[in-house]
Amino acid sequence: MHIQNAPYFSVGLTGGIGCGKSTVADLFAARGASIVDTDQIAHSLTAPNGAAMPALVAQFGPDFADARGALDRNKMRKLVFSDAAAKAKLEAILHPRIRQATLAAAAEAKGSYVIFAVPLLVESGGWVERVNRVLVIDCLESLQVARVMARNGLSEEQVKAIMATQATRAMRLAAADDVIDNNGDLAALEPQIAQLHDLYLAFSKRMAGNGSQRL
Repeated sequence: MHIQNAPYFSVGLTGGIGCGKSTVADLFAARGASIVDTDQIAHSLTAPNGAAMPALVAQFGPDFADARGALDRNKMRKLVFSDAAAKAKLEAILHPRIRQATLAAAAEAKGSYVIFAVPLLVESGGWVERVNRVLVIDCLESLQVARVMARNGLSEEQVKAIMATQATRAMRLAAADDVIDNNGDLAALEPQIAQLHDLYLAFSKRMAGNGSQRL
């Protein structure tokens, strides 16, 4: 996948669980950016009659599909958390399909620039080189835990176990070209979004003029 050679300006948006990636993406979308969400793509692939379901059932068995014909996420999550080989098999099925759908969605994007929302951008490797800028949504780890506990009804231990599978806060910040501080409320986000939107518009116009890939 060679997104960096595309004719549009692109941003890779990421952050740890509970950092507010979806909220930030929505605010950029409201300003005219096109959002390509790899999580949503993955969910559509594993929904009832999703394009990945035949391969998943063939690989893992019919018990991994629920009554609606969608992936049984809880069962799959438990398996891949404890079995590295199963995780590799799952990724071998999903990742190529996610890449293909991501490229197709970006090619159809009509916004002023494209934001790829990629929860595991730092962990998955390669994404940093595929986009023009990396935007990290950052907040305190204690706030991540509190938000996810309130949102998903998980225990503190469960949230921390998920966080342990993700890149550290320091690793994400080291990969960032731009950072949004989401330790506050929506009102604190708005001016940060507005400033970066103006910056990305300027980069998009500059790229259209000279073809610069890394800005």
